[in-house]
Amino acid sequence: MLATAKVTDKDLVYDLGAGDGKIAIAAALKFGAKSVGIEYNPDMAAFAQRNVERAGVKDRVRIIRGDIFEEDFTTATVVTLYLLPDLNIKLKPILQKMKAGTRVVSNSFSMGDWDADEVIEVDRGQGFFWIVPARIEGRWDIRISGQKGLLELNQKNQKFEGSLRLGGKTFNVTNGHLRGASFTFDYERPDQSYVKVSGTVDGPNMKAQQKVLSAAVELNGKRN
Repeated sequence: MLATAKVTDKDLVYDLGAGDGKIAIAAALKFGAKSVGIEYNPDMAAFAQRNVERAGVKDRVRIIRGDIFEEDFTTATVVTLYLLPDLNIKLKPILQKMKAGTRVVSNSFSMGDWDADEVIEVDRGQGFFWIVPARIEGRWDIRISGQKGLLELNQKNQKFEGSLRLGGKTFNVTNGHLRGASFTFDYERPDQSYVKVSGTVDGPNMKAQQKVLSAAVELNGKRN
């Protein structure tokens, strides 16, 4: 799970439902990260704390006896979880409000209609990996080669679609996909050729390039 998330010594890992502290300890020992384990059961939290001390990583690992729905883990760059399906579903809106690019890994259970970016093999089963997508939905005033346009997008999780108005014409936006703050989408021109657009979104700003055949043109946008 930690390898899939590409954890490094620059990460802050939160393990939700930390149990005996195994994941939080591994994040520190194997990857050099700082980590926090949140465990509701007081006896298990105390056991996890003892394991942290035995492993010699108490300078990098903290165990909290608490409720994952009350503790603040929004500073995490990586979130790991091994929870029941109903808890995953309840966590979904909290996770999706985290900073774009936050990596989330779940052992065994998915997150409803939020399709995993990657399905992985874990001990005796499957795991699921997501990268929290930026919010791209809404209206964007854009400019392509000096020409003004309007991009209107609807988003569901990391997928989006919509329309692009440019030069008095309206084009359908299809195959929209986000991976953190990076995005791609297509739109079809009147000659039935597809324009490929790729870029990044940062709050109210969008920077991208569109490609038609071998030519690349800059596309910039601001939220309307």
